[in-house]
Amino acid sequence: MPGQIKQDGGRGFRLGCQAISDGGRFPIEHTGRGADISPELLLENLPPETVTLAVMLEDLDHPVKGFPHWVAWNLPPAARIPGGIPKGGHTPDGAVQGIAYGFHRYAGPKPPRGSTHRYRFTAYALDTALPLGAGAGKWRLQRAMKGHILQQASLTASFGL
Repeated sequence: MPGQIKQDGGRGFRLGCQAISDGGRFPIEHTGRGADISPELLLENLPPETVTLAVMLEDLDHPVKGFPHWVAWNLPPAARIPGGIPKGGHTPDGAVQGIAYGFHRYAGPKPPRGSTHRYRFTAYALDTALPLGAGAGKWRLQRAMKGHILQQASLTASFGL
Protein backbone atom coordinates (compact mmCIF):
# COMPACT_ATOMS: atom_id res chain seq x y z
CA MET A 1 0.00 0.00 0.00
CA PRO A 2 1.46 3.41 -0.93
CA GLY A 3 2.76 5.47 1.94
CA GLN A 4 4.03 2.43 3.81
CA ILE A 5 7.06 3.12 5.96
CA LYS A 6 9.60 0.32 6.19
CA GLN A 7 11.93 -0.09 9.13
CA ASP A 8 15.34 -1.69 8.69
CA GLY A 9 17.45 -3.28 11.34
CA GLY A 10 15.05 -2.75 14.23
CA ARG A 11 16.65 0.57 15.13
CA GLY A 12 13.76 2.88 14.35
CA PHE A 13 15.01 4.77 11.26
CA ARG A 14 12.42 4.27 8.52
CA LEU A 15 12.07 4.99 4.80
CA GLY A 16 8.78 5.25 2.95
CA CYS A 17 7.23 6.74 -0.15
CA GLN A 18 3.67 7.87 -0.89
CA ALA A 19 3.95 6.78 -4.54
CA ILE A 20 5.79 3.46 -4.11
CA SER A 21 5.15 0.81 -1.49
CA ASP A 22 7.79 -1.61 -0.29
CA GLY A 23 7.40 -4.76 -2.36
CA GLY A 24 5.14 -2.93 -4.84
CA ARG A 25 5.61 -1.51 -8.33
CA PHE A 26 6.96 1.82 -9.53
CA PRO A 27 4.30 4.08 -11.05
CA ILE A 28 5.21 4.93 -14.65
CA GLU A 29 5.89 8.63 -13.85
CA HIS A 30 8.88 7.65 -11.68
CA THR A 31 10.48 5.50 -14.40
CA GLY A 32 12.59 5.99 -17.50
CA ARG A 33 9.56 4.90 -19.53
CA GLY A 34 7.54 7.79 -18.10
CA ALA A 35 8.38 11.30 -16.87
CA ASP A 36 11.47 10.03 -14.96
CA ILE A 37 10.69 12.16 -11.90
CA SER A 38 12.25 11.26 -8.57
CA PRO A 39 9.58 10.39 -5.98
CA GLU A 40 9.24 12.08 -2.63
CA LEU A 41 10.85 9.92 0.06
CA LEU A 42 9.62 10.00 3.65
CA LEU A 43 11.88 9.46 6.65
CA GLU A 44 10.90 8.70 10.23
CA ASN A 45 12.94 8.52 13.41
CA LEU A 46 16.12 10.13 12.12
CA PRO A 47 18.86 9.69 14.70
CA PRO A 48 19.21 13.02 16.56
CA GLU A 49 22.91 13.21 15.71
CA THR A 50 22.23 13.08 11.94
CA VAL A 51 24.17 15.81 10.12
CA THR A 52 23.29 14.88 6.52
CA LEU A 53 21.49 12.23 4.51
CA ALA A 54 22.52 10.22 1.47
CA VAL A 55 20.25 8.26 -0.85
CA MET A 56 20.81 5.64 -3.55
CA LEU A 57 18.58 3.88 -6.04
CA GLU A 58 20.06 0.60 -7.27
CA ASP A 59 18.93 -1.98 -9.85
CA LEU A 60 19.18 -5.33 -8.07
CA ASP A 61 18.68 -7.38 -11.25
CA HIS A 62 21.06 -5.55 -13.60
CA PRO A 63 24.01 -7.66 -14.87
CA VAL A 64 26.17 -5.32 -12.74
CA LYS A 65 24.55 -6.13 -9.38
CA GLY A 66 23.43 -2.98 -7.60
CA PHE A 67 23.81 -0.80 -10.70
CA PRO A 68 23.20 2.80 -9.56
CA HIS A 69 20.30 4.83 -10.93
CA TRP A 70 20.63 7.69 -8.44
CA VAL A 71 23.12 8.79 -5.81
CA ALA A 72 22.81 11.97 -3.76
CA TRP A 73 24.45 13.11 -0.55
CA ASN A 74 24.70 16.03 1.85
CA LEU A 75 20.91 16.24 1.84
CA PRO A 76 19.58 18.13 4.86
CA PRO A 77 18.40 15.91 7.73
CA ALA A 78 14.65 16.29 7.31
CA ALA A 79 11.53 14.12 7.40
CA ARG A 80 11.31 14.14 3.61
CA ILE A 81 13.48 14.17 0.54
CA PRO A 82 11.42 16.15 -1.96
CA GLY A 83 10.36 14.62 -5.24
CA GLY A 84 11.20 16.10 -8.61
CA ILE A 85 14.78 17.01 -7.73
CA PRO A 86 16.14 18.85 -10.78
CA LYS A 87 19.02 17.60 -12.91
CA GLY A 88 22.49 18.83 -12.10
CA GLY A 89 25.39 18.17 -9.79
CA HIS A 90 24.06 20.44 -7.05
CA THR A 91 20.49 20.76 -5.82
CA PRO A 92 18.80 23.97 -4.60
CA ASP A 93 19.21 22.88 -0.95
CA GLY A 94 22.98 22.38 -1.32
CA ALA A 95 22.99 18.61 -1.73
CA VAL A 96 25.12 16.89 -4.36
CA GLN A 97 23.90 14.48 -7.04
CA GLY A 98 26.72 12.25 -8.18
CA ILE A 99 27.15 10.28 -11.36
CA ALA A 100 24.59 7.51 -11.75
CA TYR A 101 23.60 5.98 -15.05
CA GLY A 102 26.08 8.43 -16.58
CA PHE A 103 24.27 11.58 -15.39
CA HIS A 104 23.92 13.97 -12.44
CA ARG A 105 20.26 13.18 -11.90
CA TYR A 106 17.67 10.65 -10.91
CA ALA A 107 17.40 8.01 -13.65
CA GLY A 108 14.34 5.93 -12.92
CA PRO A 109 13.86 2.24 -13.67
CA LYS A 110 14.05 1.28 -17.34
CA PRO A 111 14.75 -2.44 -17.68
CA PRO A 112 14.79 -4.05 -21.13
CA ARG A 113 11.29 -4.51 -22.53
CA GLY A 114 9.80 -7.83 -21.49
CA SER A 115 11.75 -8.02 -18.22
CA THR A 116 11.01 -6.89 -14.69
CA HIS A 117 13.74 -5.67 -12.37
CA ARG A 118 13.78 -4.93 -8.65
CA TYR A 119 15.05 -1.54 -7.50
CA ARG A 120 16.09 -0.55 -3.99
CA PHE A 121 16.09 2.93 -2.48
CA THR A 122 18.41 3.18 0.51
CA ALA A 123 18.57 6.24 2.75
CA TYR A 124 21.58 6.75 5.02
CA ALA A 125 21.66 8.93 8.14
CA LEU A 126 25.23 10.25 8.37
CA ASP A 127 27.18 11.91 11.17
CA THR A 128 28.99 14.29 8.80
CA ALA A 129 28.83 16.14 5.50
CA LEU A 130 30.81 14.28 2.84
CA PRO A 131 33.69 16.03 1.04
CA LEU A 132 32.80 14.63 -2.38
CA GLY A 133 32.30 16.60 -5.56
CA ALA A 134 29.59 15.91 -8.11
CA GLY A 135 32.00 13.79 -10.16
CA ALA A 136 31.77 10.99 -7.59
CA GLY A 137 29.56 7.96 -8.08
CA LYS A 138 28.22 5.08 -6.01
CA TRP A 139 31.53 3.44 -5.16
CA ARG A 140 33.26 6.65 -4.04
CA LEU A 141 30.16 7.54 -2.05
CA GLN A 142 30.20 4.15 -0.32
CA ARG A 143 33.87 4.60 0.61
CA ALA A 144 33.26 8.12 1.92
CA MET A 145 30.31 6.95 4.06
CA LYS A 146 32.33 4.18 5.70
CA GLY A 147 32.41 4.81 9.45
CA HIS A 148 29.85 7.63 9.20
CA ILE A 149 26.57 5.72 8.77
CA LEU A 150 24.44 6.11 11.88
CA GLN A 151 21.53 4.11 10.46
CA GLN A 152 20.12 3.13 7.09
CA ALA A 153 16.72 2.10 5.78
CA SER A 154 15.56 0.76 2.43
CA LEU A 155 12.51 0.25 0.25
CA THR A 156 12.38 -2.16 -2.70
CA ALA A 157 9.93 -2.11 -5.61
CA SER A 158 9.83 -3.52 -9.13
CA PHE A 159 9.20 -2.25 -12.63
CA GLY A 160 8.87 -3.82 -16.04
CA LEU A 161 6.84 -3.59 -19.24
